[in-house]
Amino acid sequence: MLALLSALSLAILAAMPVQDDTPTPSTLTPEQLATAGRVIGLSFSDEELKLMLPGVIENLGSYAVLRQRELDNGMPPALGFTPLLPGITADPWLPERGETHVLTLADDARAVPTDVRLPTDIKDLLFADIPTLSALIRSRTLSCRALVEAHLSRLRAVNEVLHCVITFTEERALAQADALDAELEAGHWRGPLHGIPWGAKDLLAAKGYRTTWGAKPFEHQVIDLDATVVQRLDAAGAVLIAKLSLGALAWGDVWFGETTRNPWNPTQGSSGSSAGPASACAAGGVVFAIGSETLGSIMSPSERCGNSSLRPTFGRVSRHGAMALSWSMDKLGPLCRSLGDAALVLEAIIGPDGKDASVVSQPYAVPGDVDVTGWRVGYVAAHFEDQRGERSQPVLDQLTGLGVELVPIELPDHPVSEMLFVLSAEAAAAFDPITLDGRDDQLVRQIEQAWPNVFRTSRLIPAVEYLQAMRLRTLLCRDMHAVMQDVVAIVHPTYAGGILSLTNLTGHPAAIAPAGFRDNGTPFGITFTGRLYDEARLLALSGAWQRSTEHHKRRP
Repeated sequence: MLALLSALSLAILAAMPVQDDTPTPSTLTPEQLATAGRVIGLSFSDEELKLMLPGVIENLGSYAVLRQRELDNGMPPALGFTPLLPGITADPWLPERGETHVLTLADDARAVPTDVRLPTDIKDLLFADIPTLSALIRSRTLSCRALVEAHLSRLRAVNEVLHCVITFTEERALAQADALDAELEAGHWRGPLHGIPWGAKDLLAAKGYRTTWGAKPFEHQVIDLDATVVQRLDAAGAVLIAKLSLGALAWGDVWFGETTRNPWNPTQGSSGSSAGPASACAAGGVVFAIGSETLGSIMSPSERCGNSSLRPTFGRVSRHGAMALSWSMDKLGPLCRSLGDAALVLEAIIGPDGKDASVVSQPYAVPGDVDVTGWRVGYVAAHFEDQRGERSQPVLDQLTGLGVELVPIELPDHPVSEMLFVLSAEAAAAFDPITLDGRDDQLVRQIEQAWPNVFRTSRLIPAVEYLQAMRLRTLLCRDMHAVMQDVVAIVHPTYAGGILSLTNLTGHPAAIAPAGFRDNGTPFGITFTGRLYDEARLLALSGAWQRSTEHHKRRP
């Protein structure tokens, strides 16, 4: 009943006429309460309205008190989501030593090739994969500083067209590169990421630099800490060279500076919200980037820009120091130019840190060349029959050529799109201060499908309906787990059949890579969705397919 009254109290505020003589809560009438009920799809008798009115007025007073307490954006609610619900267990696959090379950051004997030469064309260096660059650095054929300077130069050049950088971290990067070169001089090598330049989506805090969240109200915000993923990549030897753009508050590719562009077609936005990470990496400005996904923010720009990227399982990577949008859906992951690179980056950033309660400890090892013969991979036939799906048909033939067994499946039948207001409700809570004080008016996009309007609208989502949707989400998770028991992964066009929304709600991992190019020269992707916390097998499968193609080797 309290949840219902809470929703009605909020609906009352929306239903009140906006004028100088707007009634105060103490003068609310049953008629106004009846109007508020209709806003959330309910009707009450006159007697019910009279009984409800005192409680609604009391709740309004409680809201006023609670709003006086400031909450940091990262403070989670005392309710948590985990994909490992009762009856659902994780069973991560780990490659056998006899069937693959397992790369670890501590095992320098097998982590990089030994027969790599410094390319004569600078672009070959800028678009090289991590093992190649790591071999050059480890052998001291190439210094960390030289590699970092080359990428800073490239990133500055492409940024003039792509608008993918919010802040360069050049001073930090060069100091770190020099320190890493000194370590090599002393015989210490941190592993495959030693000296590798990367970029952070500007919702990750980096001490001493702005963290703007791509939004005008936070343009000058400095968060005095390093996000956990920044700390872990520092420890692995990766060099942060820039904070990259994101659509304001992680929606789209429009931020307060510009629209971030697709390097394959700069008249087109790069999609989002990991707009800068996808664009900068695809253009050779960084070797890899870290982005975030709540509802497609890694997959969508990777599809647009031709990246090879990974959305890890929910609870695989700590979000400490990252902007919170949806506590039950936010995930951090790498955007790269090959899935082999994504596998290496993931190893450096996974695992609990004692600061993000959603993160669990599950095994992982980087897979190399794996024989996927006999692996059962699910697909929905209808996903490959429409115009978008037909262009991805060759992927099925290529998988069959690798010895994969394709298995027809059906996805769970639940009202997925109708559940997605759970994201809107959590986002509205995360950014309620700018709704209450009017700073939402400073955001660039002021249209129906943009955060300012969604935040206001979401203020009228009843708590009861939010919890009912979360209960349906439990059923969705269980049914999706049952589907995945018979296959190691599902292959599908990225957006087919609402699977992108479905798997963001269930927390399953997904890997995306370019699968071809349109007539206009822009790439399109294919997505592999894996079992919970089973990124090693997911990357082994998708990596085996990618190595049988050349799509990821093309440059914009």
